[in-house]
Amino acid sequence: MPEHRAVPRRLVLGGALATGAIAAGAATASAASPGRPAAPPEALAAERTPRRGRGQKSMINVPFEAYRTVRLGIIGLGNRGRSMAPGWAAVPGCTVTAVCDVRADRARRVADDLVSRGAPRPAEYGGAEDSWERMLEREELDLVYVATPWEFHHRQGRAALLAGAHAVVELPIATEVKELWDLVDTSERTRRHLLLAENCSYGRNELAMLKMAHEGLFGDITNGHGGYLHDLRELLFSDTYYTDAWRRRWHTRVNASFYAMHGLAPIAAAMDVNRGDRMATLSATATEPRGLADYRERFVPRSHPSWREEYVKGDLVTCMIGTEKGRTIRAEHDVSSPRPYSRINTIAGSRGIFEDYAGTSSTGGRVYVEPDHSGHAWRDFDAYRKEFDHWLWKKIGDDAANNGGHGGMDYVLQWRTVQLMRAGLVPDIDVYDSAAWCAPFPLSAESLRRSGRPVSVPDFTRGGWVNLRLGLDSRPSDMPPVP
Repeated sequence: MPEHRAVPRRLVLGGALATGAIAAGAATASAASPGRPAAPPEALAAERTPRRGRGQKSMINVPFEAYRTVRLGIIGLGNRGRSMAPGWAAVPGCTVTAVCDVRADRARRVADDLVSRGAPRPAEYGGAEDSWERMLEREELDLVYVATPWEFHHRQGRAALLAGAHAVVELPIATEVKELWDLVDTSERTRRHLLLAENCSYGRNELAMLKMAHEGLFGDITNGHGGYLHDLRELLFSDTYYTDAWRRRWHTRVNASFYAMHGLAPIAAAMDVNRGDRMATLSATATEPRGLADYRERFVPRSHPSWREEYVKGDLVTCMIGTEKGRTIRAEHDVSSPRPYSRINTIAGSRGIFEDYAGTSSTGGRVYVEPDHSGHAWRDFDAYRKEFDHWLWKKIGDDAANNGGHGGMDYVLQWRTVQLMRAGLVPDIDVYDSAAWCAPFPLSAESLRRSGRPVSVPDFTRGGWVNLRLGLDSRPSDMPPVP
């Protein structure tokens, strides 16, 4: 491939932006910045940023204190928590110290499984709704992993911080804007990190795309498209997969984009959201809620409790997000329609485009960038992924394939989180990223209640977004030796 002449973003780091030449006082950036149209009055009304409390400081660029080993507690041992436990235990220098689920038998089975794999037996908590609180009170934990149903994430993530631990919370970290702000503020007060367990941010294609974007291959980035398109109908109506049908019941509560973060987060990272740009406005559309009712009609017996439910969440919810610098992101969520799986994962700019889940190559991606390509013909992504493979995949790709689900990206997330803590480094994903990526859940609901009119996306960084800084595009580093 020929040499690329675009100016790499990474060359800018260490210059004016990285040293703060853009004043943090830009926190009150105009709602009508160049390239972004002025927000309507209803968006402006929601744009006020709450003041920090006394003694509260930003967590941007704050490193973890270095840990010799990381003592981990897990809250929630359903499908996700149970499947992630062995990966945490396999990371060098991480010990699963305690496991907890409201069903005590789950904690026992996970503990038995870890012992069978050669790990120390964790303390077991369960049998009551407040078992997780007892775990946080009694155990000395450095990191808490929360994998419970969505409605518990805010309370449990917050409690982990207040207990003196850092927290990794499954998607979404909270379901309301006020809860997102509360997690940001609690992180700043406690000086503990809370991060979204966004495994897709560590996907191999996603990280290669990120590196290509930041090295200028796509030119000036103008737009991106990501989402979570996954036919979950059979699992949603299963009597065992989602405990007490918690996930299906969300479809009866609110019309919103529940889970677009898997596709949104990698696009936001490639666009330097919270690191030189920010999401500013969001408008949502939704199709009619037909998929779950149709599936129930065809496949679910009339005696099933789901027949007492009415579904209000549209099958396809689309969020159009505008950034402060005039870029656009289309984020989609659909788990109710018959279709193959896709996170979309597309980024485009003045010199080219990458599309995932579209190519015929082994990577599933396709690319078209100038001056490499011409003739209006897509090229396979294989050679580009090899050239721009992220250092994490080069370093631990084989371990990831052996220890983690979802193609290995689960383990990459786990390994990197523990490595950051043990090496005393700044997290790749911080509480501000986590809050911004999860904000489309409540904001899409608000926009849909307003017939799709735009709403403002809060600036959870309180102005810190103006400074360019590293994130998932991290510099290579090693896991410290295990003592």
